[in-house]
Formats: sequence, structure tokens, C-alpha cells
Amino acid sequence: MQAYFTNDAIVLGLLMAVLAIIFYLESSKKPFWVKFFTYVPSLLLCYFVPALLKWPLGLVDGEVSQLYYVASRYLLPAALILLCLGIDFKGIMRLGPKAIIMFLAGTIGIILGGPIALLVIEYLFPSLIPSNLSVNELWRGMSTIAGSWIGGGANQTAMKEVFEVADNIFGIMIVVDVIVANIWMGFLLYGANIRDKANRLLKADNTAILDLEKRMEDYNSSVKKIPTTTEVFILMAVAFGGVALAHWGADIITPFMEERIESLKNMNLQSLASGFFWLVVIATTIGLALSFTSARKLEGVGATRWGSVFIYVLVATIGMKMDLAQIFDKDNIGLFVIGLTWMLVHVIILLLVAKMIKAPFFFVAVGSQANVGGAASAPIVASAFNPSLASVGVLMAVLGYALGTYGALICAILMEMVATG
Repeated sequence: MQAYFTNDAIVLGLLMAVLAIIFYLESSKKPFWVKFFTYVPSLLLCYFVPALLKWPLGLVDGEVSQLYYVASRYLLPAALILLCLGIDFKGIMRLGPKAIIMFLAGTIGIILGGPIALLVIEYLFPSLIPSNLSVNELWRGMSTIAGSWIGGGANQTAMKEVFEVADNIFGIMIVVDVIVANIWMGFLLYGANIRDKANRLLKADNTAILDLEKRMEDYNSSVKKIPTTTEVFILMAVAFGGVALAHWGADIITPFMEERIESLKNMNLQSLASGFFWLVVIATTIGLALSFTSARKLEGVGATRWGSVFIYVLVATIGMKMDLAQIFDKDNIGLFVIGLTWMLVHVIILLLVAKMIKAPFFFVAVGSQANVGGAASAPIVASAFNPSLASVGVLMAVLGYALGTYGALICAILMEMVATG
């Protein structure tokens, strides 16, 4: 069924109205809204309300709209540059090894979660396996989810080619991938709102993160001022000039890598042939490099605020692509159970490791999303804790791109052993 509004100018207006209403209500002093936003973070609403515009309201269709492409290719790199401008490298270094440990725990959770979920469904609930899928087709299709959840789209496509996944099965797996990952992201955004309680349960030492947040906020306060029109233009020039350089660099590097795709496949480094990978890496690098220059003072004229606005618009466009109706399609129920079981294993391993090393919930959330969501959404989850922490999400997500194919291959081999054992 075609969406009621297909003109992107109208769709953008709807999304901006939704975002404005959410933030207006969040700033309300009325007791109901104060209590409501104590438990429901605004970022979560920015994500799910646009999804409701798609289904059941049928007003928009994220698959038809080009807004996500614009937001992810233009606003996301701009946001990465702006959010990295004021980065405190010393503070990030003081975060220690727990961030990397939690990221790797998330990766291991996905590698083990696939075969465990397949084992549980195959032996305990075999009736949930769709009748039109053999177990052999199932594990091959699931390998593409592993590629997506550890790395990203390029790794997912690589798994499709490696294991010769049929197009119709690949399409179903994309639906499971997107819906389950988005549901989990919703929990993470909610978790950011109750992080103090989560940290107490984990007996976590949150000192380094709080120190980084305070240092960033103190610096922001020291340079903050009402910007002039000239300063706003300079800020936009830095942001979108950096986006232009990132696209230029990606346009040069990607064809060079594509010419060597066979060699990259032999080394399981297909992600290096992804234009989006280089766009994110170059934009992040530009932002990090500028943080060592006088451009860092642009934090005072609203770099983080503008970066956050761009992130929220991106979140709304991601939500608009989420098809909640697919959750209730009886033909997909078994696959969603597999996906949710898989994610549950990932979460259990993350929480067990976090409890063992007393890692803050921030590392749990960002370590998970850097795996499952990648560079497009890891900074979103990090920003839910504090906009100054967005760069941590980006850096961890880039690591996910590097490990994606290797981890997905190991996961696929284990799932094959379960299927044929």
C-alpha cells in the first residue's frame, strides 16, 4: 500500500514537526510530562514515533523516501565532524581498556548467539522454522545477519555472496535484522535514561566517564557565547566543507579498493571497498584532527548542539524505515524468535562481562550498538548518554567494520556445525 505522502518536502516537514513536539513536551514543566520523560527518553520517541507514521498510520514510507540517504550521507558525517570538534583525547584515553573489552564481548555474544539460537529453535521449537526454509537455507541466511550485526552492510553483502544466499531469503533476513536490531536499540536508548540504576546493579566504576563529561561541559561553558551570523556560517563551512572532503576522499579511495576487491575478499576485508565506510572514517578523522586546532573553539558557537540536531534528524529517518507491521506477520514469527533469542545471548554475555569487570552501562550500550548498529547508530546511543561521548561510539563502530567479516565467518561455521550435526 502506497504511503499517503510521497513528497519528501512534506515528509521532512512532518518529521521536523514530530521532533519539535517531542522536545517541546520534554521541556514542559507540567508534572505529567516531567514524569513521562523521566522514564521515556526523547531520543527513543524520535525513533519510534516516525515508525508509527509508517505503520499503522500509513502517512510515510521510509523505503520510498530519500531522506534517510540524505541524512546518512550528509547530516551524519557533518554531525561526526561537529561532535568530534571538542573531543578530549586525554579524557578518552583515561576510559581505559573496558570500552574495548565490552565491544569484543558484544562481538563474541553475536558469534555464539547465532548457533545457540539455531540450536534452541531446531531442537526445542522446530515448528517455528518456516516451512518454506530448510535448516541449510536457514543458517546460510542467518550468516548475513551475523555480518550486519558485527560489521555492517558491506559485511552482510559479503556473507550473502560467500554462502550463496538466495535473494528471497536475503530479503527476509534483512527484515529480521532491522526489526530486532531496532527493538534492541530502543531498549538501549531507554537504558541511557536509567544508567545510574544500571551502574549500581553492575557495581560499575563510572568515574572516568563522569570526569570526561565534566571536562567537556566545563570546556563548553568556557567558550560558550551567542553566535553571530558570521560564526554560524563558519561553523557550517567547517561541517559541510568537511563532508565535501569526506565524500571526495571516499570517491577516490573506493574505486581504488574496488579494483582490488578479489584481493580484499581473500583477506576478508571487503568492507574496505564500501564508500560509506570511508565516508565515516574520513569525516571522523577530520573532526578529530580539527579538535587539535583553534577550530575547537567552535564548540562555543554550538558545534555539539548542531551535531545533535543532525543526529536527531537521522534517528527520525531511521525510525521511518522501520516497518512495525512485519513483527506481526505470522510467516516471520519463527525467524523473529530466532533473532530475539540470538540478541538475548548477546545481551547476557555483555552483562556477565560487564559485571565481572565492573564496566559502566555506557560501555555495555555503546559496545553493543557499535556491533549491531554500526557507525550510523553507535553515536546516537552514545549521544543519549552525553553528546560529548558520540565520538567514542564512532571509534568503536569503525572497529566493528574491521572485525565484521571475520566474526561473521566464524559464526556461520558454528551455525553450519549445528545444522549438520
